[in-house]
Amino acid sequence: MSGRQPLWLLMLLLASAALLGLGLAIGSTGWSPWLGASAGDAAMQLILWDIRAPRSLGAWLAGALLALAGAIAQGLFRNPLADPYLLGCSAGASLGVALLLFCVVGLSPAATALALRLGMTGAAFAGAVGAVLLTLLLARGVEQTLRLLLAGVIVGVVLGSGSALLTLMNPDILRAMQAFMLGSTGYVGWSAVQIMAATLLLCLLLAQGCARTLDALSLGEATARSLGVRLAAVRLLLIGALALATGAAVAQCGLIAFVGLVAPHLVRSWGPCTHRALLLLAPLAGGVLLLAADVLARWVIAPQELPVGVVTALLGGSYLLWLMHRRPRGLGVAR
Repeated sequence: MSGRQPLWLLMLLLASAALLGLGLAIGSTGWSPWLGASAGDAAMQLILWDIRAPRSLGAWLAGALLALAGAIAQGLFRNPLADPYLLGCSAGASLGVALLLFCVVGLSPAATALALRLGMTGAAFAGAVGAVLLTLLLARGVEQTLRLLLAGVIVGVVLGSGSALLTLMNPDILRAMQAFMLGSTGYVGWSAVQIMAATLLLCLLLAQGCARTLDALSLGEATARSLGVRLAAVRLLLIGALALATGAAVAQCGLIAFVGLVAPHLVRSWGPCTHRALLLLAPLAGGVLLLAADVLARWVIAPQELPVGVVTALLGGSYLLWLMHRRPRGLGVAR
């Protein structure tokens, strides 16, 4: 890192710590400070450490995963508008959840609740990874970027139509599908936190290992090949990291918009940086963004709660519109 990047790293870490503390203090009843909570208050301790703590950590981790996936996608496809869902992950996850809900509807309430609790995460993850594999199959590998993009669009449209058809055939699953589509961190527990933390560490190591290749790729494929970069192998590794990070976040929190697109742009707006710095700062920024949105979603209309995906869409969309207006080249848009 160079220039002001260590300062931004410190500020993001401090913001993360502050928001985690704030996340412990805000729940369904609004503001309830945790610093003065009695150690003998079993109910408050349960709320703090079994509900609010994993939810807050899970929101941060999901935001970091989506931002890392977004930074990888933008570097890999050399497209500033690339996001984690570019290869059909979101449509595949939606179809997986829709299939699960379609199959369990009609069971007893207890059986349905158990099936959803055990299976929705796995269905979403399997659907997301399956969609990426289908995209790679249609694109005939990873050699041609344009084929990958087109295949991702086709897979997204087709699988999205499939989930819409299942919902139309059985309207009873509409409410559960709507909750998944809008995103929620309300069901994140400690097991989900552990899964996302392990996934983030693995994907971050893979991405950092390919950071110099992304720097070379930003100069063009011909330049990268002239520098001895094995593009096919690197693309396969990066697509694997992209799919794993996106699938893990979507499986635990549903579809959350704009975090993976906005966080890398936010880091780039602070000044020029290599992909090694970007792939470290973007996850921190994504974690801060999603955790801040989650805290806001809990607080703004307490005791009710807004879907966190709605909050990120409003904030992220507003930021991108402002960025397009103030810096037309910031999104690769030329006048």
